[in-house]
Amino acid sequence: MQRRDAPAISPLMPEWPAPSGVRACATTRVGGMSLAPYDSFNLAEHTGDDPIAVRANRNALYAALGTGAPPRWLEQQHGVRVIDPADPDAGPQADGACTSALGIVCGVLTADCLPVLLCDRDGTRVAALHCGWRGVARGIIEAGIAAMQRPSSRLLAWLGPAIGPTVYEVGEDVRQALTTMSGALAAAFQPTRAGYWTLDLTGAARMLLEQRGVTDVYGGGACTYAEADRFFSHRRDGVTGRMATVIWLEAPSAPAYAGLP
Repeated sequence: MQRRDAPAISPLMPEWPAPSGVRACATTRVGGMSLAPYDSFNLAEHTGDDPIAVRANRNALYAALGTGAPPRWLEQQHGVRVIDPADPDAGPQADGACTSALGIVCGVLTADCLPVLLCDRDGTRVAALHCGWRGVARGIIEAGIAAMQRPSSRLLAWLGPAIGPTVYEVGEDVRQALTTMSGALAAAFQPTRAGYWTLDLTGAARMLLEQRGVTDVYGGGACTYAEADRFFSHRRDGVTGRMATVIWLEAPSAPAYAGLP
């Protein structure tokens, strides 16, 4: 089986008023080395993809970021643990990364779950959160806000690509878990058939952020399920790749966005 050409990635650049020095992007599935069903810019090692292709894709991402160091990839658990990737003693089992260290990349992998980026208005601290419904119900958004160690009113959030509100059908157990956490989240559900609902995961995260005082929330709207040409979707395809959403504080001497727009 012949490989694809060398990766030429096509990321999304967040549209938000982040301070100078805060850098971020979200990758798509476009431009990598992986073959179907991981075609083509898969960044996850745990999906069954060819490790050589994943390594090539990751190296292309590192080169494009121009940070001099790769992200410290998390072993995501659908939990609430947030680590500082600059801490060598912090284990990788976490669903969030938060740091004030320059040039240290915080990142999460997703293929329907919602990636949430945070930064403070002074551009001194950043975070990336992996927000599936389980993590949201358990408090990953609150844990991420706490890890920022800044007043909520001083934070900005950007919501990356996730499964959309018209196609994400869930059971009553999911509705109970989220509405028990916050009754306001009932507004994120619409009934479909007996015992089932569609969930607006992005809308639920936006509501929780605003309830916790983070009112400057941007992004949202890109549906991983509907846009098969741009995004991986576990709900749509089952066996598939993963995209990365990353954020970091640029070191003054680093070449900004070495290979990105």
